[in-house]
Amino acid sequence: MIRVGRPSQESVPEKTPRDAAGRSLLTPVSSMRSFWGLMRAYWVSDRWKEAWTLTLVIALLTALSSKAGVWFAEASGELVNSIAFFHDAANTTPLRSLLVNAGVLVLLVVLKDAGFTGIRSLVSATLHRKWRGWLDSRFNEALLDTNHTHFHAQHGSSGNAAPDNIDQRVQESIKDMTGGAIGLAMGVLGVATSLYFVGQKLLENSAEVKGLEFLGSYGSAVLAFLAVATYVPLNTWIAVKLGRLLERLNVRMQQSEGSYRGELTTFLRRSFHVAASQGEDVQKTMHNRLYVDIDRTWARLNIVNTGYNSFELIYNFIGARIVAYGPGLVPFIHNGFDLKGYITGSELVNSLISQCSWFIHVMPNIATLRANSQRVIELAQAIENVQHPQEFYSQTGRSDFHYTSQNPVFGLTIQKLELAHQGEDATPFLSAANLRFRRGEWTFLKGESGCGKTSLIKAINGLWPYGRGTIVFPEGVKSFYAAQEVKLQQVTLKQLVCLPGSERDHGDAQVASALHKAGLGDFIEHMADESREGKSWDQVLSGGQKQKLVVARIVLQQPGLLFLDEATGALDPDGKVAFHQAIKDNCPDVTVISVMHEAVAPRSMTGSEFYHSIVAIADGVATKKPLVPTLPAELTTILVQPRPVPRPVEDKWLRFSRRLKQK
Repeated sequence: MIRVGRPSQESVPEKTPRDAAGRSLLTPVSSMRSFWGLMRAYWVSDRWKEAWTLTLVIALLTALSSKAGVWFAEASGELVNSIAFFHDAANTTPLRSLLVNAGVLVLLVVLKDAGFTGIRSLVSATLHRKWRGWLDSRFNEALLDTNHTHFHAQHGSSGNAAPDNIDQRVQESIKDMTGGAIGLAMGVLGVATSLYFVGQKLLENSAEVKGLEFLGSYGSAVLAFLAVATYVPLNTWIAVKLGRLLERLNVRMQQSEGSYRGELTTFLRRSFHVAASQGEDVQKTMHNRLYVDIDRTWARLNIVNTGYNSFELIYNFIGARIVAYGPGLVPFIHNGFDLKGYITGSELVNSLISQCSWFIHVMPNIATLRANSQRVIELAQAIENVQHPQEFYSQTGRSDFHYTSQNPVFGLTIQKLELAHQGEDATPFLSAANLRFRRGEWTFLKGESGCGKTSLIKAINGLWPYGRGTIVFPEGVKSFYAAQEVKLQQVTLKQLVCLPGSERDHGDAQVASALHKAGLGDFIEHMADESREGKSWDQVLSGGQKQKLVVARIVLQQPGLLFLDEATGALDPDGKVAFHQAIKDNCPDVTVISVMHEAVAPRSMTGSEFYHSIVAIADGVATKKPLVPTLPAELTTILVQPRPVPRPVEDKWLRFSRRLKQK
């Protein structure tokens, strides 16, 4: 009897909509689909103590650095005053005063830059490392879940294209975004603390200004605040305009760099094939085309950056030499300040302008932060969108697959299956009315190239997006999908054999036995190595050896349901026989569905058939039939019974004559 509901994870690779409704809708990155959600996620996570401790230390050091800026302004005033009055008759110890004030100023610089600022840099770098590591783990967990999110996220929907260069988003965008955000946050905090400490000191040292007597003793402070409030916002508006252009160019630059780097990575992985096909010229043309986009964007970015740097230099000079010294000049002329008070007040205004100008100074960083955060948010949104794959694919076509389970005695069943391509009106290219695969049955999937053999295997395993039908798995049975191309990860040979499990799940003896049975016994002594002679296992092993490695996995994992998608394409005829024989000998009850291009299914060395049935695909229809026609079970039972041995004819005649005599 078929049980409709959530099948075992061992037998069904994808969750059904009914199952999805019962599980949590949250992914590890669900809260990161907005800018502020992305920014605060780390601080409200299970590692909030670590995040807030580092943040508070940074805040304390920033406040001390701002306070040191006030001390620096006062010390600068004292030093200038000691220089100005060096020859004054009232100054009895001019040299001593000069050296003491200079020493205090140097000490304050060391305390601020090497002490407060230096330690803050170390703590902020630690926060950067911790935050980036946490985000990286969240996105890795979200992408590498049992829902195959990393696979589905590379498909676009009707409203949004698939995110480009996911590797660049996870690696570079997260790294640059976290570093930029911490730097900007420290800048904001620095502005706030400077406004408090510097503003407080300006008010303390404020003097009356002629013509502004109604302000009383706060006249010079009001002039200083007014100068800052006029100069900084006006130039900030200009910086924002330039920053938006920088942001667009930064996004474009990241896309171009990511595409070029991705193509280089792909090229290096297929270096042999390029060399064998002498495709270097085509590869160079492709690289040149991709780099042209980088070069054009870079040229525009250089022009904008140069203009922005010039604007910033002019802004800094006017702010430090004119705006900072302007407000205190009026009271100084009218003897409201002495030289010391004037220099101190001007340095305080300069410090205030410098701190309030953080937005202008870091506008390129803000543009980069916005660009990086946008790319990370897009990835988080793409991850969230594919949590229900059928709903996601239904936006661009028909996707109505149902995955259920049944008693393992009945094996695997496929009902009313239709496979199509993207589009609501797409015509199915493959249909299968009713296919049943019994436990222990080996089935050979046959058809012309492009008829849909691999697509059928993918659909059974939940990896084909468009179509409809019901796939009923044997409950509690482990499945194994051996793809045509074998790509090996950068791990130990033992871990490669133990996939998809962990190397801790199996002992060395078990793995060694599996390697021996698969014909890879020569590599047993290298099980614990991630490489051999400086090369990864993906480079060391040939195509045939990689497919033998798949046999070792099958022998070790003992699946009950095995899908072979041209898994013997790189083996010679004897190797193909050995491949099948190893599975036959070590997995006696496995159900096998195999895609091959051979006209005739391979047989064992004794001539017996490995396969029991054939699924032939012709004219878009998949039909199943026995490999060798069989008679009904009743006739088969009679024919296999031993025939009675007849007695010799002479013996019958003797018995007949004997009876006549008796009569």
